[in-house]
Amino acid sequence: MKMTGNTILITGGTSGIGLGLALRLHEAGNKVIVAGRRKELLDEITAEHPGIDALVLDVADPDSIARARETVAASHPGLNVLVNNAGIQLLESVLDPAGLQVAEDHVATNLLGPIRMTYAFLPLLVGKDDAVVLNVTSALAFVPLPITPTYSATKAALHSFSESLRVQLAGADAGVQVIEVVPPPVRTTLMGQQDNEQSMPLDDFLTEALGLLREKPDAKELVVERARFLRDAQANGSYDDVLAMISSS
Repeated sequence: MKMTGNTILITGGTSGIGLGLALRLHEAGNKVIVAGRRKELLDEITAEHPGIDALVLDVADPDSIARARETVAASHPGLNVLVNNAGIQLLESVLDPAGLQVAEDHVATNLLGPIRMTYAFLPLLVGKDDAVVLNVTSALAFVPLPITPTYSATKAALHSFSESLRVQLAGADAGVQVIEVVPPPVRTTLMGQQDNEQSMPLDDFLTEALGLLREKPDAKELVVERARFLRDAQANGSYDDVLAMISSS
């Protein structure tokens, strides 16, 4: 992925990693469109950061995705980068009947959302120079956090989908790069981690992740050092120990 001169759509762009990426990429000389459900937040962002555009979008709603595709196709025909970042992470107990709705909400937003976005927007990317689909997964795709089981499962599924997507697009010579970003716990409002000193500061994460991309623009995965012990746990034989550690923390 080139670092400047792109037209980039970022889902979940009103806070956390999504907003952080939007601001960094805008400053780097890209046209950025932030997408989110809440128009008032989008209006604040565009007012505070002239040049950033906004799009009302709920990735859990197929009709909203279809409308967004038509809007972007008309307003930003140069779109060449899709960042699937929108997601939720909530506590979930499988012993509580209410947990089923929590699980289904995770699947609708974290898994079906990026899959539907990919199907909707790929036709706009194929054939564009430097086209990219960038999926934000999680280090918990590789070792789950048991108190949020379906969140972890959706991120594992999105990792698998990204792997297959990359192979299919390469085999079809579609000219679309697929990049997976693998964050560790980051100090954002997701799961109330904004004040958690065990989580990585957002600015530090953005600096390291984008630095990795600058160093290796053809990267398949962007894994910051804080996420590496989870990403590699299965391969290096530490999986059971790491699972036990994060289960008790």
